[in-house]
Amino acid sequence: MIYSYTGLTPPADLLRWIRAGKVAGVIFFGGNISSQSQLAGVATELNRANASPRNPLRRYPLLLMTDQEGGLVQRLPGAPAVSEKQIGEAAYPAAAAKAAGRGAGRNLTGAGLNVNLAPVLDVYRTPGNFDDQYGRSYSMSPHQVSRLGADFIRAQQGTGVAATAKHFPGLGAADASQNTDEGPVTLDVPLGTLRGTDEYPYKAAIRAGVKLVMVSWAVYPALDPQMPAGLSPAVVGGELRQRLGFTGVTITDALEAGALQAYGTTGHRATLAARAGMDLILCAVQQPGQGGQARTALARAYQQGTLDQAAFRASVQRVLALRAGLRR
Repeated sequence: MIYSYTGLTPPADLLRWIRAGKVAGVIFFGGNISSQSQLAGVATELNRANASPRNPLRRYPLLLMTDQEGGLVQRLPGAPAVSEKQIGEAAYPAAAAKAAGRGAGRNLTGAGLNVNLAPVLDVYRTPGNFDDQYGRSYSMSPHQVSRLGADFIRAQQGTGVAATAKHFPGLGAADASQNTDEGPVTLDVPLGTLRGTDEYPYKAAIRAGVKLVMVSWAVYPALDPQMPAGLSPAVVGGELRQRLGFTGVTITDALEAGALQAYGTTGHRATLAARAGMDLILCAVQQPGQGGQARTALARAYQQGTLDQAAFRASVQRVLALRAGLRR
């Protein structure tokens, strides 16, 4: 579970769960941050709790993350100041992408964080659509997105901060009103286009060693006519793992998203995501209890055998391997 909370101070429940080894990580939003130094102090407090002798996983650093894409989407002041679209339009886009990746990594490292939920690898289709209206896509060319995304990933991970490619298999075809945070989204993109355009940048990201991939909550009928991608074994296990060969950590988009309104409780959504092959469950409603509900549901499903226990253990091992490779 990735937990979240409101305000500038971690709540007692979250610290207690960290000491007991029940927390994989924490995501930070703007309301959790007043400055880089303040956030660094919070990271120190969380890491101190994680080092508790009572924590059986104390040798594994917490995953401390935020969205530091650049441009309009960033939680910390400072680098990268430019958006992905600005990078794609720069005179020397490769240099700009590398500078943005290094800047993001150094900024997060200074705040005590070790995971960035970036870069976006969506290949946008039309000016002003879902991605383009916020400058969140490098280009309408899958080749350009592929090159610049890989440049960002390598540069950022060179600073010790894990990168997250998102939103697999791609939200580039979504129009301005199609926001999975707000409601269900179906992207009826032909299979050939999905694989030749939307998924194309992930090949380079995987070759670049990207540590995490975030899976979209949109429905892609060409891959699975019913389930959102992050709840679909066909997408997570079939497309991402088997077809593209990704062996790293998968992470959901926000579990409370409007796109999942038909999928019941927090616990039910978390269980469906785990069953689909998601490794990390992102509980971003900024209430620690949300993560607690998801954790309880997964524990129950594992114990009752409604989750594949071997697959679940393999997921845990991927998360622990990621954590072991990151700095405290």
